[in-house]
Amino acid sequence: MTYPWFMENRVKHWREQVGWSQGELARRLGVSRQTVNAVETDKYDPSLPLALRLAKLFAVQVDQLFLDPWEPQE
Repeated sequence: MTYPWFMENRVKHWREQVGWSQGELARRLGVSRQTVNAVETDKYDPSLPLALRLAKLFAVQVDQLFLDPWEPQE
């Protein structure tokens, strides 16, 4: 079942594309490796500033990192 607040998280995909470990990504972001792990495993929703930093690091749009299937209802 897809919940209305469910978003597909693609951080791990993009991290692996550039060949970084969780520790390396954490270092570049200025956060702990545990934070990166929690984001990747959907145990923590990143703040807007962290989501923007992730997008900048991977040179993608935020909606390429976090895919939201939600559609507005009429």
